[in-house]
Amino acid sequence: MRIVEVKAYPTSFPLPPEGGVTLGIGRAVKRDAVMVKVVTEDGIVGWGESHHGRAHTAVARLIETTLRQLVLGMDAHDTVGIWAKIYKYQLGSHGMGAACAMAMSGIDMALWDIKGKAAGLPLCRLLGGAARPVPAYAGGVALGYQPPAQLIDEAAPLVAAGYRAVKLRIGDTVRDDIARMEAVRNAFGHELAILTDANTGYRVDQVRQVMPAMDEIGIGWLEEPFPAHDHRAYAEARRYGRTPLAAGENHYTRFEFTRVLEDGVITIWQPDLSKCGGVTEALRIAAMASAFKIPINPHSSMTGVNQAASIHLLAAIENAGYFEADVSRGNLFRDSLGSEPWRIGADGCVRPLEAPGIGVEVDEAFLAAHPPIEGPGYV
Repeated sequence: MRIVEVKAYPTSFPLPPEGGVTLGIGRAVKRDAVMVKVVTEDGIVGWGESHHGRAHTAVARLIETTLRQLVLGMDAHDTVGIWAKIYKYQLGSHGMGAACAMAMSGIDMALWDIKGKAAGLPLCRLLGGAARPVPAYAGGVALGYQPPAQLIDEAAPLVAAGYRAVKLRIGDTVRDDIARMEAVRNAFGHELAILTDANTGYRVDQVRQVMPAMDEIGIGWLEEPFPAHDHRAYAEARRYGRTPLAAGENHYTRFEFTRVLEDGVITIWQPDLSKCGGVTEALRIAAMASAFKIPINPHSSMTGVNQAASIHLLAAIENAGYFEADVSRGNLFRDSLGSEPWRIGADGCVRPLEAPGIGVEVDEAFLAAHPPIEGPGYV
């Protein structure tokens, strides 16, 4: 089952001025993605997602040039060997390059889609799991900066739909962040788990101010108050309260998670299958975390392909946490790029798709109709 073609599709769609969510890194003005198609000599087609890295055309170009040449002709079953070859000739010998990690993630994900289709098994079963329910929280590019009353109005239908956990965007001002957290807690009570994501928008002194309020409100985690490489700030912030620190979507490969493990500060890990090195590497990260009872709560990226793959992973590991359900309004990558990737149940859970592989059928006509838009995604 040799690989005969690898193709990358950078794609974008603009967000209307009133539809762009504001969060710690700015206001969203468009959404980008990179879809990866791998074809075998048997005619089996696999799809994966490489995170765009806010440079989607560059990531796609890396896939179609350097990485494509490395993997053509290799056995699609050999995900470990393919990963090792890319690591040897590209990633390891040039440092822990984020672009390469993202690019190879989409290829690896597509290969697991192929292996599932060849075996006639959904990905979760191929990974040793089952079609078990996975608890979900309402997240994605949603629940951003807005007056508390409007935030409650946005959260209310999500709670009514079955979600028992939501993630609020913080990293604004400490006063406004606390007001929003308190409003949601007062509106929905303690039966709703409230998670928070600062999108690297805090300074250490702000975490010192906000942590006591988070402890009192009962916040489930504080995600990415600082950039991923700012290990000293994370260590200092850990001293200011009981609310767990979460991170991982911007940590690449198990080698970067090794530093996180050694620091012992970030106790909720959030690898992204489209960033960390794909399904192959996410399994290694999850296994390493499981030895220390660290839960895995994947960051699920732009498209339904990565989201569906994340559910399969969670259904196959023993230290599974939440699935991040992207509930943002008008996400065409979730709703129109392919078939339905997931559905929330009345029990607040999602379930892996039953079709072989990842289970999402990608519409190539959508990709043709949505070419890449250059420029920053946040302003």
